[in-house]
This record gives sequence, structure tokens and C-alpha cells, in this order.
Amino acid sequence: MNSLSLYRFFSLIIIVYRKMKKHFYLLFFAVSMSLTACGSEQVINVEQLPAPAREVIEAHFANEQISYVMKERDVFSLEYVVKFATGCKVEFDSKGELKKVDCRMKEVPEALVPAPIQKYVKDKFPNAIITEFDKSDRHIEVELNNDLVLEFNSDYEFLRFDD
Repeated sequence: MNSLSLYRFFSLIIIVYRKMKKHFYLLFFAVSMSLTACGSEQVINVEQLPAPAREVIEAHFANEQISYVMKERDVFSLEYVVKFATGCKVEFDSKGELKKVDCRMKEVPEALVPAPIQKYVKDKFPNAIITEFDKSDRHIEVELNNDLVLEFNSDYEFLRFDD
């Protein structure tokens, strides 16, 4: 192979690389834009909530005036958010299972907090109330009106204080 053909060979590789790089960037841009577009929020009626979510609202927030009900869809998840006029906010997963209750400075309804967690809080912090309850697959976080955040495992055993 002489130097001229070697030059042409590498020039061809560089040209192919540059063209593929442009296609890769275009593909990456198109995919990222489509994933971003998948996320949406939609205001819905209370009647459009899953039955378990409606039951929680009727049982524990019957006297609260609803500001709005939002259906939030992400790429991989769907959740419902109910905001009340008092500022309290309740979140549900796609099946209507309770995920989070944030009552700001008001007390979360006791029936929504598991009894072992209630007992722990009453024993350790008798003057505090639970203002936020956040449940995930792995743990439960509880915020008190004194700004302490307590973390429990799925068996309701205290793990640690969280920041």
C-alpha cells in the first residue's frame, strides 16, 4: 500500500465517522425529546381517581375542600396528586395506593400512619405531631412539626434520623 491509498483509506474512515457522529447526535436528540414529551400533567376530577384513592379521601379528608386533582404521567410511572385548600397534599401511585401525605404544619390523620410508627413517635417525642408521611418500597419517612425527619424500614422499625 502506498501513501496515497493509505491517505484515502483514513480519509474515508474519517468521513464515515463524521457522518455517523451526526446521525448519533440526531438520534440521541430525537430520543431525549420524545422521552421528555412523554411526561405530562392533567387536571382531573376526583371521580377519575382509582377507587382506593377515593376511599382514602372520603374517609380521612371529607371535611377538606379540594383545590385540584392532578394526574402526572412520566416515562415509567403514573401518579395522582390531590391538593387541598388548607395546603395539605396527598399522593397516590397508579393503583391508588397511598404514597405520601404532606399536611405542612397540620397533623397527618392518625389512621394513615401505621400504629408502630405512631407509638414510636408518641413515646420518643410526646409533644410532637406527624406532619408528613412518605412511603416508598424500601422505607418510610415521617416528618414531625419540630422539623425532625425519622426513617423507618418496611417493618416499621426505626432506622435513623434523616436530614
